[in-house]
Amino acid sequence: MRWRFWRRRAAPRAGARRLLVPFSGGRLDPAVLAAALRIVRAENAVFVPAYLIVVPLSHTLDSPLTSEVAAALPLLEAVEVAALDERLAVDARLERGRTLRDALRRLWDAEGFDRILIPVTPDDRHGFSEREVAWILTHAPAETLALRPASRGIVANGRLPVAV
Repeated sequence: MRWRFWRRRAAPRAGARRLLVPFSGGRLDPAVLAAALRIVRAENAVFVPAYLIVVPLSHTLDSPLTSEVAAALPLLEAVEVAALDERLAVDARLERGRTLRDALRRLWDAEGFDRILIPVTPDDRHGFSEREVAWILTHAPAETLALRPASRGIVANGRLPVAV
C-alpha cells in the first residue's frame, strides 16, 4: 500500500533522479534526514521517504493496521515538511510487508530509484539490523549508501529537532 501526500509539494520533474530513504520503527535520525536532503539538493533529485510497516502473520497483508499507520503518518509528514521547507520535490510512501526486507522488495518492484540511503542504528527496534543492511547492500537495485549517525532520532510524535 503506497500513500501519496500531495499538499504543498514541489512538482517532481519528469526524468528526475529519485533518492529513496526507507525507515521504520517510529523514528528517523535527523543526521540521516539532513544527509538525504543535502544529496537530493546536490543532485536536483526527488526525495522519496518511505515508511515501512511490518504486518504480522496474524493479520492479512492488506489489514488496516490503524495504530501503525497512525504512528507512521505524523513522522512521514514531518519528514516531508522538512524537505518542503528546503523547496525540494517529495514523493512520500508507506509500504507494508511481512518483514522489512519484504516491504523493501515490494517497493523496489513497484518503482525505480537511482540511489538508496539506508539509515543504520545500533538499536534494531528503530532501524535496520546488521543482517538487513547486509541483505540490502547485496540486493538493492540501485547505488546504496548506509549511514549510521551518532545523534538521537526523530520520534513518532512528528517533531523535528531545531538543527534539522
